[in-house]
Amino acid sequence: MLSKQKNPLSPKKLLLTKWTAVNPSNKRKHFLVSKVILPDLPEQSIEYVELEAVFDKQIQLIRWRELSDSSIWLQGWL
Repeated sequence: MLSKQKNPLSPKKLLLTKWTAVNPSNKRKHFLVSKVILPDLPEQSIEYVELEAVFDKQIQLIRWRELSDSSIWLQGWL
């Protein structure tokens, strides 16, 4: 049986997308992808994005594939 997957994430389309932390810390629950970190060499793939907390503008760098883990992140602001 084929598993039905939601639209797979693409690192090039993540800029300005909204995310909700499943386990918020320090009142940081809602985040915005503020930057997609481009690799040094164009033939390398994108690995990281910057997330900005809406609450206090705190920036954190994460591997973009972590956003696919629904135990950590939910797409949109919930």
